[in-house]
Amino acid sequence: MADPAPATEGNEARRTQMLRAAAELICERGFADTRIADVAKRAGVSSALVIYYFGTRDRLLVDALRHSEESFYSAAEQMLAEVGSLRERLSLLIRWTCVPEGDAADEIPGAWGLWFDLWAQAFRHDEVRAGRIELDARWRRMIIDALESAAPGELRSTVDARLFALEFSALLDGLSIQVALEDPEVDSEMAYDIAMRFAERELDLPPARKAAANGSTARRR
Repeated sequence: MADPAPATEGNEARRTQMLRAAAELICERGFADTRIADVAKRAGVSSALVIYYFGTRDRLLVDALRHSEESFYSAAEQMLAEVGSLRERLSLLIRWTCVPEGDAADEIPGAWGLWFDLWAQAFRHDEVRAGRIELDARWRRMIIDALESAAPGELRSTVDARLFALEFSALLDGLSIQVALEDPEVDSEMAYDIAMRFAERELDLPPARKAAANGSTARRR
């Protein structure tokens, strides 16, 4: 198995070009039908260069998803820091997960497809499984941070933040799949309602008027 080339300041632009090409192709065709040669052609480089930078096709999948996630986390962390209440932070987390397409200029169309392929490959491939664990841990950490930044009195009961993050992220994953697959009973508005009701019950939040499930500028899945 080939080892990938180390990332350096000098090669970062070229790596980014190949990662975006890989992400776009995987979203369009699926991982099984995306070849190294296809990525090389889309990026305008040789197949040997793609292998030099990433080593394996599995590594390319993980790194392509990691690349697509970076723009999300960069925007999300800034936006969450500017939001005043816990309810608003949870609302943003739900919308980012359950709205089919965001409107960020650098977002890769159909980026949810990357997660679908990552989950499928992680079931059988250790390298992809490790990448999935890393990416999901970061997402759960963001949920925990949202709880831990709650103002005094916002949480009316003692909450196990880690357990809530595990439950909430699993619920959002399931809802995002239903929305992405266009389930006739679970559109983005229904998904938002389900997730927010769960958060209200588990965190003992006081009732409030539902926020609109649209208008986000960043999206995880």
